[in-house]
Amino acid sequence: MLAVIVGTHGNFAIELIRTCEMICGTLSNVKAVTLLPGEGAEDLARKYETALSELDIEDGVLFLNDLFGGSPYNAACRIAAGQEKYGVVTGVNLSMLIEMFGYQQAYSEVDIIGAMEKAVDAGKNGMQCFHMSTIQNEEDDL
Repeated sequence: MLAVIVGTHGNFAIELIRTCEMICGTLSNVKAVTLLPGEGAEDLARKYETALSELDIEDGVLFLNDLFGGSPYNAACRIAAGQEKYGVVTGVNLSMLIEMFGYQQAYSEVDIIGAMEKAVDAGKNGMQCFHMSTIQNEEDDL
């Protein structure tokens, strides 16, 4: 099963996982890693290594990070470099995490590149716009 590590600034990762569990039920093989005020790259590296030691990483690891170029992303990239079964995706959101839960359940063999693509697609597709003008325009078409 694909291991997922959500790494973010502040407690966003913890709350994102909790929110996903409200919708999907208990997540398995998922950990949160947080960068808190006063912490640095070494603290993040330790937290990532701890998370990796607590997960089943045999099938691969997907790091979902909040911000491209941020410390959680940079630390994840350092860990993923040289690891064929590790991938990193930024812009983590609830749609993306729910999709990865579904991926874990549906696929016994992990394709890390495919998982990364599904995560990105879900993150993008989860963003939609609504404005009252769309209702008015639809009514005008009738």
